[in-house]
Amino acid sequence: MKQKLTLQALIEISLFSALALIFDLLMPYRMPQGGSITLVMLPIFVMAYRHGLKGGLATGALVGTLQLLFGAYIFTPVQFLVDYTFAYGLVGMAGVFAGQVKRAAKDGSKKTLVLYLVLGALLGSLLRYAAHVLSGIVFFAQYAEGPVVAYSLGYNMTYMLPSFLIATIVLVLLFTTAPRFATLATRDVR
Repeated sequence: MKQKLTLQALIEISLFSALALIFDLLMPYRMPQGGSITLVMLPIFVMAYRHGLKGGLATGALVGTLQLLFGAYIFTPVQFLVDYTFAYGLVGMAGVFAGQVKRAAKDGSKKTLVLYLVLGALLGSLLRYAAHVLSGIVFFAQYAEGPVVAYSLGYNMTYMLPSFLIATIVLVLLFTTAPRFATLATRDVR
């Protein structure tokens, strides 16, 4: 059966996308060729677990696209799509674990809940990291100090690893202290 995004889901996507943009603006330091340590992925993960793959992908792609309005590093339209729309959209792939997260939250199984929260966050973060590495190799090669692939891997790891760790810690604290976060309201907004 094909799952549609409800009005409630669409409203939450817009609200959580705005929250992600606010988190992205609250950064202590921006890297010279882009990238920063923020909680921008946290709202995308929450939507991925609440509304599954479609909700996570939509939230992430919207967040990435809206970053155009807030100082994105743009060299070509393709680079923008890879570094922003596509990269942040991939964070929503955490939604592949939405069913397991919801079941574990409903059953009160904290260990299982933590496992799937971390696996989803790791998947989404690794895919975003891969998109940024690819962009670094293709579009930012002139900034490389040494071999381009190694430089892109290292450069993007400097902000992606801390961002993953911080977002995952907050995500686990949020869902283990308030497991109802994983569930939707019993009635849909029409």
